[in-house]
Amino acid sequence: MSNFILPDIGEGIVECELVKWLVSEGDVIEEDQPVAEVMTDKALVEIPAPYKGRVTRLFYKEGDIAKVHSPLFELIEEGQDDSAAPAQQEKETPAPAESSSEQAPANDTPPTTTPATDGQSTEDFILPDIGEGIVECEVVEWRVAEGDEIEEDQPVVDVMTDKAMVEITAPKAGRVTKLYHQQQAMARVHEPLFAFIPRDREEHADAKAEADQTPARETAPAAAQTVAPQRGQRVPASPAVRRLVREHDLNLGDIAGSGKDGRVLKADVLAHLEQPSAASRGPESTEAPASSVQAQSPAEPEVRVEPIRGMKAAMARRMVTSATTIPHFIYSEDIDVTELLALREQLKKDAEASGSRLTLMPFFMKAMALAIQEYPVLNSRLNDDVTEIHYLPQCNIGMAVDGEAGLMVPNVKGVEKLTLLGIANEVSRLTEAARSGRVSQEDLKGGTITISNIGALGGTYASPIINAPEVAIVALGRTQKLPRFDANGQVVERAILPVSWAGDHRIIDGGTIARFCNRWKAYLESPQSMLLQMG
Repeated sequence: MSNFILPDIGEGIVECELVKWLVSEGDVIEEDQPVAEVMTDKALVEIPAPYKGRVTRLFYKEGDIAKVHSPLFELIEEGQDDSAAPAQQEKETPAPAESSSEQAPANDTPPTTTPATDGQSTEDFILPDIGEGIVECEVVEWRVAEGDEIEEDQPVVDVMTDKAMVEITAPKAGRVTKLYHQQQAMARVHEPLFAFIPRDREEHADAKAEADQTPARETAPAAAQTVAPQRGQRVPASPAVRRLVREHDLNLGDIAGSGKDGRVLKADVLAHLEQPSAASRGPESTEAPASSVQAQSPAEPEVRVEPIRGMKAAMARRMVTSATTIPHFIYSEDIDVTELLALREQLKKDAEASGSRLTLMPFFMKAMALAIQEYPVLNSRLNDDVTEIHYLPQCNIGMAVDGEAGLMVPNVKGVEKLTLLGIANEVSRLTEAARSGRVSQEDLKGGTITISNIGALGGTYASPIINAPEVAIVALGRTQKLPRFDANGQVVERAILPVSWAGDHRIIDGGTIARFCNRWKAYLESPQSMLLQMG
């Protein structure tokens, strides 16, 4: 018996209307037989049966709204309900000697090695709602294996959302019995992540098994100690795979499954289809090897396919949304950072003595927070209806970091209140966490404006895309030694930093961002002037 879970219909649909049931409770249905018609906000969709069986329960009435990833109907596989009665009858009626060997293995199997019939031994850990509207995540690394003993709050698995790496811990002490997902697979929120037997239940089950084993072994012959493989057991496979098997007149039981729990995948069917051609090249045919050699052509390079997941997928979605919904405009400027570089060199040793690594980024952030006090619209966001501007109370400056898991933008909170050393310590911490892919969600939330340092890789000017719902972003180019005229008209060498601003043209005009950039530029070209504004 199993519940049919309403699958993800795509297009971001999370619910649908149950228009019509095509079956009733108690009906016997065939595999791929239409069971229900549901209406999404896109189209009318027909839901087929996953396998042959009997419908025992319909969870919704016609006209109800059904949720994606929730049970739609209950189905008992063909033969599963019929086998229960004979089994019960065999327990009540004395069996002859021949049948006792078949009956004994079921009684002799400890409850801890197979799923419990009462449903009380094994417990599924349901992937919780991680927040931020996240509905799925990638399984990055399992910290345990099936059969391992776990303690309460022990890390079990690392999962990657489109926001950050999250560590999932064990809710109770016990033993892991099943991992529902392989590494790099996508796990859905509110669905089982792994199964385990709580330690208190397992100890109770062991004690009960020891008490039940003694009389069972006295009545069963020695031959009953060996469990024979069950015949006729259903091979797990999707409806599409079963259809492919039928089209080629194959037996699903003859195909070795490489998926979870022996599930037969499409690749397994295709590999099975290639086996006869391989056999024909054996000793039975002397002409097959020659013909196969002639048929072979030079191998063409294969296209390598890599799924877009985790941070990369999140970045792709955000950039498309931002580029298509926000009217960007670009403003570029050159900043003379000669004095800033000299000041950093003077303060570098003192910063290292206090355990801090002082880069130019803390200066960029502090100067930006000071300039924002005069132009707060750069530190605002729009409401969904684009009818209100919300001026944010603190300046949380994000910095784009190219890490192992993809591009991340953690942010330093409350830059306007921090010292240069405080900002430097936060920059170092966030950079290290982002590069290892283990930034907390708190560090990724609440950004108000972003800095992207493309110059670290060698670029000069850029057209950055705003990190919505923010309204501005700046890309820092590569600092170059270039000739400039001094106050006396003499050519001198200066350190020039090119910057490129992108602003949301719905609330920021060219004059505003130009004046803001000039104020920020003044702080960076004369860094000592920031002392007059620091609280």
